[in-house]
Amino acid sequence: MIYLDNAATTPVLPEVVEVMSETLLSTFGNPSSIHSFGRHAAQLIRNSRASIADALAVSERQITFTSGASEANNTALIGYALAHRSLGNHIITTAIEHPSVINTVKYLHERFGFDVTIITPNEDGLITANLVERELRSDTLIVSMMYSNNETGQLLPVKEVGALLANHSAVFHVDATQVMGKIPVLPQEIGADFVSASGHKFHGPKGVGFLYHSDVLFDPLIHGGEQEEKRRAGTENIHSLVGMALALKISIDKMETNFQHVATLKAHLFDQIQGLDYYKNEFGPSMPHVVNIAFPNVNHDLLLTKLDLAGIAISTGSACTAGTIEPSHVLASFYGEDSAKLKENIRVSFSELNSIEDVDQFVLQLKKALH
Repeated sequence: MIYLDNAATTPVLPEVVEVMSETLLSTFGNPSSIHSFGRHAAQLIRNSRASIADALAVSERQITFTSGASEANNTALIGYALAHRSLGNHIITTAIEHPSVINTVKYLHERFGFDVTIITPNEDGLITANLVERELRSDTLIVSMMYSNNETGQLLPVKEVGALLANHSAVFHVDATQVMGKIPVLPQEIGADFVSASGHKFHGPKGVGFLYHSDVLFDPLIHGGEQEEKRRAGTENIHSLVGMALALKISIDKMETNFQHVATLKAHLFDQIQGLDYYKNEFGPSMPHVVNIAFPNVNHDLLLTKLDLAGIAISTGSACTAGTIEPSHVLASFYGEDSAKLKENIRVSFSELNSIEDVDQFVLQLKKALH
């Protein structure tokens, strides 16, 4: 099998598996216990938090561990909105966000009456800071935007929006799930009050992530004990936290080399498919890790199945909407909900673990599947 679906999840690095296994065997104490077993477990959590805070150039107290980016997104949006209703009732986000943002703001609208503005791309497919500025109001409470889209790789103008909000009372939430460990993510540099990430997108374990937050107050989603400085109750997932912290450190240490390698893979892919009848679903600056291409009048479900049978793992869109009959809401925002293009696309997503040979084998099987 050749795995080219890294935007959905990434393989766990062997050294991450090793440190997680060691932690499971040696550190079983409850971090809230005051005996030596508990203190050792608590120290590993502190070390993991310090490592992640260092990667983002923020304070350790500004990192809250979660079960993943979906929980981090929910915590930022629901937690802040419910804690600050007196300051505003308006939320802005974009039509190409992950379902854990789109569905969360819809929940806030339907259950609590928040006024939600969902920005659609302009005519050239871009989400711009100007589109956000047009929708800003005095009662805007939150602006939420992903750093890079998980289906097309499109980079959104987070720095520009952060600068725009510097003189506005609204907080800025950035879903950095698809870029964490791949490019520098410095919350204070981009003006973000919240940043979400998930360990399994940068070769860490599934079921663990984190939320960066500035010194703003927000309500917890999970109530109980006093873990995470009362921001998230529940006994900590120690071995996964240790694994996530190591995975992020490794990714950042090799960031520039890894990025250039993935950019080379993308360029090689397009060199190899010259002559095929295809078009790109690419809108403005994009991460090289995600390639969304489409073949006119070729059903993408059938194409995906043929490639899977040939040992190639790709996708047709977000893994979080897999198994549904709904077309991609991301592509629908570009082309319209009735466009035939919504059934023609495939997503190929790379990591630094992929090789030129992987790309060549994919193209070979792709050409066979198209004929």
